[in-house]
Amino acid sequence: MASHRENSLKSNAWPFEEARRVLARIRNGEPSKGFVLFQTGYGPSGLPHIGTFGEVARTNMVRNAFEQISDIPTRLICFSDDMDGLRKVPGNVPNAAQMESDIGLPLTKVRDPFGEFESFGQHNNARLRAFLDQFGFKYEFASSTRYYREGRFDELLLSVLERFDEIMAIMLPSLGGVSEGRKETYSPFLPISPKTGRVLQVPTLERNPSRGTIVYREPDGEKVETPVTGGRVKLQWKPDWAMRWAALEVDYEMYGKDLIPSASLANKICRKLGRPPPVNLSYELFLDADGQKISKSKGNGLSIEEWLTYASPESLSQFMYQKPKTAKRLFFDIIPKTVDEYHQHLRAFETQDEAQRLNNPVWHIHGGRPPESKMVVPFATLLNLASVVSAEDPAVLWGFLARYAPDANPANNPDLDHAVHFALRYYRDKVAPERKFRAPNAKEYAALRDLSGRLRAWTGDLDPELLQSVAFAVGREHAFEPLRDWFRALYEILLGASQGPRFGGFIALYGIRETADLIEERLAG
Repeated sequence: MASHRENSLKSNAWPFEEARRVLARIRNGEPSKGFVLFQTGYGPSGLPHIGTFGEVARTNMVRNAFEQISDIPTRLICFSDDMDGLRKVPGNVPNAAQMESDIGLPLTKVRDPFGEFESFGQHNNARLRAFLDQFGFKYEFASSTRYYREGRFDELLLSVLERFDEIMAIMLPSLGGVSEGRKETYSPFLPISPKTGRVLQVPTLERNPSRGTIVYREPDGEKVETPVTGGRVKLQWKPDWAMRWAALEVDYEMYGKDLIPSASLANKICRKLGRPPPVNLSYELFLDADGQKISKSKGNGLSIEEWLTYASPESLSQFMYQKPKTAKRLFFDIIPKTVDEYHQHLRAFETQDEAQRLNNPVWHIHGGRPPESKMVVPFATLLNLASVVSAEDPAVLWGFLARYAPDANPANNPDLDHAVHFALRYYRDKVAPERKFRAPNAKEYAALRDLSGRLRAWTGDLDPELLQSVAFAVGREHAFEPLRDWFRALYEILLGASQGPRFGGFIALYGIRETADLIEERLAG
């Protein structure tokens, strides 16, 4: 029988594929720094959004997979580029006028528009850490401001100064789409003005590698010589990204597809600095309901808080696991489907062999130790039940659940109890305002009357599959083609939605007599 490590080395789950790439990078054994370093980057110019979490969650999955195939210690750093200058005011924050006057300041000097922290950067960093802590990620938070000011990058900043011309030769061709003036003023170094505290986009007039300084001109015309060390300058973000890889000896980092050109430049600069770049994975971007890229400055798409209002953290991880190289729309309607997929994988895990388990998303979500699912009904069915009974009280849904599954209760089935509360919120906020019932046509009316009669005559068990077969039989005998048109009619006429759960499961949960009553009520208008 294959060992656990052998199965891990053969698994085609994407985190294991990535982990094997990292292992190949360090084929000579443990790195000199004593560990393998995984990194994620965060630009706190806007509030943390769901894509930020996705990058950390996915990187953590690769880290977990690596720890299965290697005994080399690992670390995960979540790096915040909070020394970057504020370029524009995000569209989803208060006190925009105040922020407008702070444009150009490092994010850790921009006043917090929410009035909760000393700076906007600290506010967003705190939001990010609080959320990652909620998920139990093992990570180390790193601040660009702190690393620059404490001199942790000084050695590599001096190296950038020494290789100034070589780095400019890499960067200047990439500026082809911008104005000639931009090319003339471009420099890898962005001085922090001692007069205004702003991050200056100004040309480097002189370079003095022996003294570790550059000379630039302040906006008021004064020429200033400043060291490139100690937090007195910051690098442009692409050279900064490369410098960070080199300084920290990063082994793995993923990024969005839109950053592929930037990552290519960073790889070249990292090599110029004498260090190998990390293993990279470019993932596809999340899209909103209209197919537009989700942006933290626009605030479109789903937020972290919104997802967690209607579903569990584990379901969000399930969404992040699936096909990172495929673009996915991220909007409210995806939540119920993802919740049910997560619990389907949990139930499958119990009967799988080890090789199958390593390919199961829940192995990667829970670091190899997933819990048992105690969801006795799908989340989508709970939503439809809440819709039919217009429920506002969890006790109402539990009344139906107790009849359907007498052994289930909030204490023994906490995930189901959480789902009940999530379903009520989702119904209240997302389903009730959008419900649109329609009247049946003549063919649908006859089929519904037939289904109602068969349910009233039913003497069998409260079995979802048997009841599903009754609904199927009615659809076939009334010549619905394709058959999904029949089930769409059931959802639209009875539930006020265009789609729903397996109808047999809904009948079993709601009740056979109650479903017949519902049909006749809708037929009566």
